[in-house]
Amino acid sequence: MTDGVFGRESGHEQVVYCQDPATGLKAIIAIYSTALGPALGGTRFYPYRRESDALEDVLALSKGMAYKNALAGLDLGGGKAVIIGDPATVKTEGLLRAYGRFVRSLGGRYITACDVGTYVADMDVVARETTFVTGRSADDGGAGDSSVLTAFGVFQGIRACAEHRWGSTDLTGRRVGVQGVGKVGHYLVGHLVKAGAEVVISDVSRTAIERVRATHPQVEVSDSLVDDRLDVYAPCALGGALNDETVPRLRTEIVCGAANNQLAHAGIDKVLADRDILYAPDYLVNAGGVIQVSDELHGFDFDRAKRKATGIFETTKAVFALAAAEGVPPATAADRLAERRISEIGRLRTILTP
Repeated sequence: MTDGVFGRESGHEQVVYCQDPATGLKAIIAIYSTALGPALGGTRFYPYRRESDALEDVLALSKGMAYKNALAGLDLGGGKAVIIGDPATVKTEGLLRAYGRFVRSLGGRYITACDVGTYVADMDVVARETTFVTGRSADDGGAGDSSVLTAFGVFQGIRACAEHRWGSTDLTGRRVGVQGVGKVGHYLVGHLVKAGAEVVISDVSRTAIERVRATHPQVEVSDSLVDDRLDVYAPCALGGALNDETVPRLRTEIVCGAANNQLAHAGIDKVLADRDILYAPDYLVNAGGVIQVSDELHGFDFDRAKRKATGIFETTKAVFALAAAEGVPPATAADRLAERRISEIGRLRTILTP
């Protein structure tokens, strides 16, 4: 287990490679910042084609977590982990417990949770080797499925976008496209349907689509939401959905979704702004999940966590107000707010206490 030089070049505090040949574990843990507290972020289990792809992903995701936790008002830093491999074929109790021991070896600098490819049951297994884990089942003293409040928070973000763009949070009759209806997306669809929106969905998994339609038969299915005329486009699958190929084709007024790292590269947010498409930064609106799991650290109370997640509405409005005042895209405004809090509150650690 060694610190990676990449962490120093990218601004990260620490990058750790974890390997256990006996169980097949190959993982990378990236800690971007502990200025506000221990670095909290989920574990992604994914069959990356190359180790360099996994490293690039974990570095970006961990920085996003630092900004997300800062904007959510949490006293937590940002970190993330990736396990390299197909969870459907290589995930075992032994592998997860080996991973848990690596998390434990960091002494609380990093606290893990669920992400793509990992679930509540997996966190219960990891917790058998370390206490530095959230997103556990209720039976194990945890908050359960963090997708519940992730979707709720994104819904609050969409409401804030609607108010900013149209002067009202009312979504009745608004056409909303949800790209990816897995863990978070299918919960988001429920909120949107209840709010009276006309929902269109897309997913590479027919099973995921049929699960949604079994509950909400009125939902439409599209092969290409990017090309559909929408009021709101909600990317809720993997990152990079907003890129040089997709953004020019978008026919929507608002982009607000749950997927992490939606902007394929710097400058895409400016292209969206130039096209008069209102973009809600992903790490701002998808913070409901981390709010939910972080509440475990204080003895989980769902109602308390949901009240905190409701604050995403006001924070989104504050980001739009700052963007307008400073003449910058919302993504830049969100970065500035997060960086300001990390700097101002993190500085307090220089004041020594007994």
